[in-house]
Amino acid sequence: MPARNILSSAPPYPVEQALKRLGANLRTARLRRNLTIKEIADKIGTGPRAVMDAEKGKPSTGIVVYTALLWAYGLLEPFSELADPAADEEGLTLELKNGRVRARPRTELDNDF
Repeated sequence: MPARNILSSAPPYPVEQALKRLGANLRTARLRRNLTIKEIADKIGTGPRAVMDAEKGKPSTGIVVYTALLWAYGLLEPFSELADPAADEEGLTLELKNGRVRARPRTELDNDF
């Protein structure tokens, strides 16, 4: 039996709340467009259960379902701004302080074949 990801059953509270807000927002977007769960599921190529789970904000729902729903409603553009390195003030500060550019040291290619 595969190991269960604890995030799926007990995410941190702020994560759980963000998913619930996103799910509620996706449901509102669907209803405003007068679409049924089956219609939107067919449009994104999944089953109704995945759409229902996303609208409930279930952590076990794959990110591709959430992303496809945003796309279907024409709301995907702000998604590209998530975790934008240029907007990561803490990360930029740490990078300047530490001078680190890569997470791993670069290894040179060996030309001995």
